[in-house]
Amino acid sequence: MVDKIGISAVAPVNIAGNAGGTGAGGTAFSDLVREFADKTVDAHLFAEKETIAAVDNDAELVDIVSAVANAEITLDTVVTIRDRVIHAYQEIIRMPI
Repeated sequence: MVDKIGISAVAPVNIAGNAGGTGAGGTAFSDLVREFADKTVDAHLFAEKETIAAVDNDAELVDIVSAVANAEITLDTVVTIRDRVIHAYQEIIRMPI
């Protein structure tokens, strides 16, 4: 399901230098990203399902608005995280060697 949004299955290198290794918390960073991506896709699929149900008059307006708002918040979170990662990368690139 992660492949639907374009995240590859390549495990990142952690601070210790082990590809796909676990950090101090015991969970690999790639697993955290994959889990968050799955939840994001699920939120958007649920919003689509509720919207389709609204067309068939099978859903309440409150459920539709809640699902769409949840999907919007999730997308905003993904975009914010992406922007911060890009900003951090740019700061690292600007560091003198």
